[in-house]
Amino acid sequence: MLGLCLIWGAQQVVMKAVAVDVAAVMQLAIRFAGASIFFGVWTFASEGRGALADGTLRSGLLLGLMFSLEFLLLAQAVNHTSAAHAIVFLYSAPIFTALGLQFLPEERLRPAQWSGIAVAFIGIVVAFLDDGGRPLAELMRGDLLALLAGMAWGLSNVVLRRGRVGTSSTAKTVFYQVSIAALLLSAFAFATQQMTVVPSLRALLALAYHTLGISIATYLVWFWLLRHYLTSRLMLLSLLTPLFGVVFGAAFLGEAVHVRFGVGAALVIGGILAVNARQLLQRGR
Repeated sequence: MLGLCLIWGAQQVVMKAVAVDVAAVMQLAIRFAGASIFFGVWTFASEGRGALADGTLRSGLLLGLMFSLEFLLLAQAVNHTSAAHAIVFLYSAPIFTALGLQFLPEERLRPAQWSGIAVAFIGIVVAFLDDGGRPLAELMRGDLLALLAGMAWGLSNVVLRRGRVGTSSTAKTVFYQVSIAALLLSAFAFATQQMTVVPSLRALLALAYHTLGISIATYLVWFWLLRHYLTSRLMLLSLLTPLFGVVFGAAFLGEAVHVRFGVGAALVIGGILAVNARQLLQRGR
Protein backbone atom coordinates (compact mmCIF):
# COMPACT_ATOMS: atom_id res chain seq x y z
CA MET A 1 0.00 0.00 0.00
CA LEU A 2 2.91 2.31 0.72
CA GLY A 3 4.22 1.61 -2.78
CA LEU A 4 0.83 2.48 -4.29
CA CYS A 5 0.74 5.78 -2.40
CA LEU A 6 4.18 6.66 -3.76
CA ILE A 7 3.11 5.95 -7.34
CA TRP A 8 -0.26 7.71 -6.99
CA GLY A 9 1.46 10.72 -5.43
CA ALA A 10 3.77 11.02 -8.43
CA GLN A 11 0.89 10.91 -10.93
CA GLN A 12 -0.23 14.42 -9.97
CA VAL A 13 3.24 15.76 -10.79
CA VAL A 14 3.25 13.96 -14.15
CA MET A 15 -0.22 15.27 -15.04
CA LYS A 16 0.79 18.82 -14.20
CA ALA A 17 4.06 18.56 -16.14
CA VAL A 18 2.33 17.70 -19.44
CA ALA A 19 -0.93 19.64 -18.95
CA VAL A 20 0.10 22.12 -21.68
CA ASP A 21 0.32 19.23 -24.17
CA VAL A 22 -2.70 17.19 -23.07
CA ALA A 23 -5.59 18.62 -21.04
CA ALA A 24 -5.92 16.93 -17.64
CA VAL A 25 -9.41 15.56 -18.38
CA MET A 26 -8.18 14.15 -21.69
CA GLN A 27 -5.24 12.51 -19.91
CA LEU A 28 -7.73 10.71 -17.69
CA ALA A 29 -10.04 9.79 -20.58
CA ILE A 30 -7.16 8.38 -22.66
CA ARG A 31 -5.68 6.39 -19.82
CA PHE A 32 -9.03 4.86 -18.88
CA ALA A 33 -9.77 4.05 -22.53
CA GLY A 34 -6.46 2.22 -22.82
CA ALA A 35 -7.05 0.36 -19.58
CA SER A 36 -10.61 -0.58 -20.61
CA ILE A 37 -9.25 -2.24 -23.78
CA PHE A 38 -6.72 -4.21 -21.73
CA PHE A 39 -9.18 -5.36 -19.06
CA GLY A 40 -11.98 -5.89 -21.58
CA VAL A 41 -9.85 -8.26 -23.66
CA TRP A 42 -8.71 -10.05 -20.48
CA THR A 43 -12.28 -10.42 -19.16
CA PHE A 44 -13.92 -11.66 -22.34
CA ALA A 45 -10.97 -13.88 -23.28
CA SER A 46 -11.12 -15.67 -19.92
CA GLU A 47 -14.91 -15.73 -19.40
CA GLY A 48 -16.39 -15.62 -22.90
CA ARG A 49 -19.30 -13.62 -24.30
CA GLY A 50 -21.38 -14.14 -21.17
CA ALA A 51 -18.82 -12.47 -18.94
CA LEU A 52 -21.23 -9.73 -17.90
CA ALA A 53 -24.23 -12.06 -17.51
CA ASP A 54 -23.17 -13.45 -14.12
CA GLY A 55 -25.30 -11.13 -11.98
CA THR A 56 -22.57 -8.52 -11.45
CA LEU A 57 -23.76 -6.05 -14.10
CA ARG A 58 -25.99 -3.91 -11.87
CA SER A 59 -23.48 -3.43 -9.07
CA GLY A 60 -20.69 -3.17 -11.64
CA LEU A 61 -22.42 -0.28 -13.39
CA LEU A 62 -23.00 1.42 -10.03
CA LEU A 63 -19.32 0.93 -9.17
CA GLY A 64 -18.28 2.44 -12.50
CA LEU A 65 -20.64 5.37 -12.02
CA MET A 66 -19.25 6.17 -8.55
CA PHE A 67 -15.70 5.87 -9.90
CA SER A 68 -16.49 8.22 -12.80
CA LEU A 69 -18.29 10.74 -10.59
CA GLU A 70 -15.21 11.02 -8.40
CA PHE A 71 -13.12 12.27 -11.33
CA LEU A 72 -15.85 14.38 -12.92
CA LEU A 73 -16.67 16.17 -9.67
CA LEU A 74 -12.99 16.69 -8.89
CA ALA A 75 -12.38 18.12 -12.37
CA GLN A 76 -15.12 20.67 -11.71
CA ALA A 77 -14.03 21.35 -8.14
CA VAL A 78 -10.54 22.55 -9.08
CA ASN A 79 -12.13 25.22 -11.30
CA HIS A 80 -13.71 26.84 -8.25
CA THR A 81 -11.48 26.07 -5.30
CA SER A 82 -7.76 25.80 -4.62
CA ALA A 83 -5.87 22.58 -5.28
CA ALA A 84 -5.18 22.39 -1.54
CA HIS A 85 -8.89 22.55 -0.69
CA ALA A 86 -9.65 19.93 -3.33
CA ILE A 87 -7.12 17.56 -1.78
CA VAL A 88 -8.52 18.07 1.73
CA PHE A 89 -12.11 17.33 0.76
CA LEU A 90 -11.30 14.55 -1.71
CA TYR A 91 -9.44 12.72 1.04
CA SER A 92 -12.53 12.69 3.20
CA ALA A 93 -13.15 9.42 1.30
CA PRO A 94 -11.77 7.17 4.10
CA ILE A 95 -14.40 8.63 6.44
CA PHE A 96 -17.25 7.82 4.06
CA THR A 97 -15.85 4.33 3.48
CA ALA A 98 -15.60 3.65 7.20
CA LEU A 99 -19.14 4.95 7.79
CA GLY A 100 -20.56 2.83 4.97
CA LEU A 101 -18.91 -0.34 6.26
CA GLN A 102 -19.73 0.00 9.95
CA PHE A 103 -22.44 -2.67 9.71
CA LEU A 104 -19.79 -5.28 8.85
CA PRO A 105 -18.30 -6.70 12.09
CA GLU A 106 -14.81 -7.10 10.66
CA GLU A 107 -14.76 -3.52 9.35
CA ARG A 108 -16.31 -1.85 12.43
CA LEU A 109 -13.97 0.64 14.07
CA ARG A 110 -13.63 1.17 17.81
CA PRO A 111 -13.87 4.69 19.32
CA ALA A 112 -10.08 4.89 19.63
CA GLN A 113 -9.72 4.06 15.94
CA TRP A 114 -12.27 6.71 14.99
CA SER A 115 -10.09 9.14 16.94
CA GLY A 116 -7.14 8.02 14.82
CA ILE A 117 -9.09 8.72 11.63
CA ALA A 118 -10.01 12.16 12.97
CA VAL A 119 -6.36 12.95 13.79
CA ALA A 120 -5.21 11.78 10.33
CA PHE A 121 -7.85 13.89 8.57
CA ILE A 122 -6.96 16.92 10.70
CA GLY A 123 -3.39 16.33 9.55
CA ILE A 124 -4.51 16.61 5.91
CA VAL A 125 -6.34 19.85 6.78
CA VAL A 126 -3.27 21.31 8.50
CA ALA A 127 -0.96 20.26 5.66
CA PHE A 128 -3.03 21.58 2.77
CA LEU A 129 -5.78 23.99 3.75
CA ASP A 130 -5.47 27.56 2.47
CA ASP A 131 -7.83 29.84 0.60
CA GLY A 132 -5.79 30.18 -2.58
CA GLY A 133 -6.87 33.82 -2.80
CA ARG A 134 -10.36 32.91 -4.07
CA PRO A 135 -13.70 34.48 -3.00
CA LEU A 136 -15.52 32.64 -0.21
CA ALA A 137 -18.62 31.80 -2.29
CA GLU A 138 -16.52 30.29 -5.06
CA LEU A 139 -14.42 28.35 -2.54
CA MET A 140 -17.52 26.88 -0.93
CA ARG A 141 -18.87 25.75 -4.30
CA GLY A 142 -15.60 24.04 -5.18
CA ASP A 143 -15.22 22.57 -1.70
CA LEU A 144 -18.70 21.02 -1.94
CA LEU A 145 -17.86 19.46 -5.31
CA ALA A 146 -14.60 18.06 -3.91
CA LEU A 147 -16.45 16.72 -0.87
CA LEU A 148 -18.94 14.98 -3.17
CA ALA A 149 -15.98 13.53 -5.10
CA GLY A 150 -14.62 12.15 -1.83
CA MET A 151 -18.04 10.72 -1.03
CA ALA A 152 -18.22 9.05 -4.46
CA TRP A 153 -14.78 7.51 -3.91
CA GLY A 154 -15.73 6.29 -0.46
CA LEU A 155 -19.05 4.83 -1.61
CA SER A 156 -17.41 3.06 -4.54
CA ASN A 157 -15.45 1.03 -1.98
CA VAL A 158 -18.68 0.23 -0.13
CA VAL A 159 -20.25 -1.00 -3.41
CA LEU A 160 -17.19 -3.13 -4.09
CA ARG A 161 -17.24 -4.59 -0.58
CA ARG A 162 -20.98 -5.30 -0.47
CA GLY A 163 -22.13 -5.63 -4.11
CA ARG A 164 -21.98 -8.78 -6.22
CA VAL A 165 -19.26 -7.16 -8.29
CA GLY A 166 -16.98 -7.75 -5.31
CA THR A 167 -17.14 -11.48 -6.00
CA SER A 168 -16.04 -11.16 -9.63
CA SER A 169 -12.49 -11.30 -10.94
CA THR A 170 -10.16 -8.35 -10.47
CA ALA A 171 -9.99 -7.82 -14.24
CA LYS A 172 -13.78 -7.58 -14.55
CA THR A 173 -14.03 -5.27 -11.52
CA VAL A 174 -11.53 -2.85 -13.02
CA PHE A 175 -13.16 -3.16 -16.45
CA TYR A 176 -16.48 -1.92 -15.09
CA GLN A 177 -14.79 1.12 -13.61
CA VAL A 178 -12.40 2.20 -16.35
CA SER A 179 -14.75 1.55 -19.29
CA ILE A 180 -17.55 3.68 -17.84
CA ALA A 181 -15.04 6.34 -16.76
CA ALA A 182 -13.56 6.45 -20.28
CA LEU A 183 -16.99 7.05 -21.81
CA LEU A 184 -18.14 9.69 -19.32
CA LEU A 185 -14.84 11.57 -19.16
CA SER A 186 -14.53 11.64 -22.96
CA ALA A 187 -18.04 13.07 -23.19
CA PHE A 188 -17.21 15.60 -20.48
CA ALA A 189 -13.99 16.64 -22.24
CA PHE A 190 -15.91 17.13 -25.49
CA ALA A 191 -18.72 19.09 -23.83
CA THR A 192 -16.30 21.40 -22.00
CA GLN A 193 -13.90 21.75 -24.95
CA GLN A 194 -10.96 20.27 -23.03
CA MET A 195 -9.75 17.98 -25.79
CA THR A 196 -6.30 19.48 -26.29
CA VAL A 197 -3.77 16.86 -27.40
CA VAL A 198 -0.37 18.01 -28.70
CA PRO A 199 1.80 15.00 -29.61
CA SER A 200 5.19 15.08 -27.92
CA LEU A 201 7.61 12.59 -26.42
CA ARG A 202 6.89 13.69 -22.86
CA ALA A 203 3.14 13.48 -23.48
CA LEU A 204 3.44 9.95 -24.85
CA LEU A 205 5.62 8.89 -21.92
CA ALA A 206 3.17 10.45 -19.46
CA LEU A 207 0.18 8.72 -21.05
CA ALA A 208 2.05 5.40 -21.06
CA TYR A 209 2.86 5.88 -17.37
CA HIS A 210 -0.77 6.73 -16.56
CA THR A 211 -2.22 3.88 -18.60
CA LEU A 212 0.22 1.04 -17.94
CA GLY A 213 1.54 2.09 -14.54
CA ILE A 214 -1.51 3.63 -12.88
CA SER A 215 -4.71 2.34 -14.50
CA ILE A 216 -3.45 -1.19 -15.13
CA ALA A 217 -0.63 -2.17 -12.76
CA THR A 218 -1.61 -0.26 -9.62
CA TYR A 219 -5.35 -0.94 -10.04
CA LEU A 220 -4.61 -4.67 -10.20
CA VAL A 221 -2.69 -4.42 -6.93
CA TRP A 222 -5.29 -2.11 -5.32
CA PHE A 223 -8.24 -4.41 -5.99
CA TRP A 224 -6.24 -7.43 -4.90
CA LEU A 225 -5.56 -5.62 -1.62
CA LEU A 226 -9.26 -4.75 -1.20
CA ARG A 227 -10.10 -8.46 -1.41
CA HIS A 228 -7.51 -9.52 1.17
CA TYR A 229 -7.36 -6.69 3.71
CA LEU A 230 -9.84 -4.48 5.56
CA THR A 231 -11.08 -1.71 3.28
CA SER A 232 -11.29 0.97 5.97
CA ARG A 233 -7.62 0.43 6.94
CA LEU A 234 -6.46 0.58 3.34
CA MET A 235 -8.41 3.78 2.72
CA LEU A 236 -6.82 5.38 5.76
CA LEU A 237 -3.36 4.55 4.42
CA SER A 238 -4.34 6.29 1.16
CA LEU A 239 -4.05 9.60 3.07
CA LEU A 240 -0.30 9.28 2.50
CA THR A 241 -0.80 9.83 -1.25
CA PRO A 242 -1.19 13.65 -1.23
CA LEU A 243 1.77 13.92 1.16
CA PHE A 244 3.97 12.08 -1.33
CA GLY A 245 2.55 14.33 -4.06
CA VAL A 246 3.84 17.41 -2.24
CA VAL A 247 7.28 15.82 -1.76
CA PHE A 248 7.52 14.95 -5.46
CA GLY A 249 6.29 18.41 -6.42
CA ALA A 250 9.03 19.98 -4.34
CA ALA A 251 11.68 17.61 -5.71
CA PHE A 252 10.84 17.80 -9.42
CA LEU A 253 8.83 21.01 -9.92
CA GLY A 254 10.54 23.21 -7.33
CA GLU A 255 7.29 23.83 -5.42
CA ALA A 256 7.56 25.30 -1.92
CA VAL A 257 6.94 23.21 1.20
CA HIS A 258 5.72 25.00 4.33
CA VAL A 259 6.34 24.13 7.97
CA ARG A 260 2.64 23.29 8.47
CA PHE A 261 3.08 20.50 5.91
CA GLY A 262 5.49 18.75 8.28
CA VAL A 263 3.06 19.16 11.18
CA GLY A 264 0.19 17.83 9.09
CA ALA A 265 2.24 14.88 7.85
CA ALA A 266 3.12 13.96 11.45
CA LEU A 267 -0.59 14.02 12.39
CA VAL A 268 -1.50 11.81 9.42
CA ILE A 269 1.14 9.24 10.33
CA GLY A 270 0.13 9.40 13.99
CA GLY A 271 -3.52 8.81 13.10
CA ILE A 272 -2.64 5.84 10.89
CA LEU A 273 -0.57 4.31 13.68
CA ALA A 274 -3.42 4.86 16.17
CA VAL A 275 -5.94 3.02 13.97
CA ASN A 276 -3.56 0.10 13.44
CA ALA A 277 -2.09 0.06 16.96
CA ARG A 278 -3.66 -3.25 18.02
CA GLN A 279 -2.40 -5.11 14.93
CA LEU A 280 1.07 -3.63 15.34
CA LEU A 281 1.20 -4.68 19.01
CA GLN A 282 0.03 -8.19 18.19
CA ARG A 283 2.72 -8.55 15.54
CA GLY A 284 5.31 -7.22 17.97
CA ARG A 285 4.41 -9.98 20.41
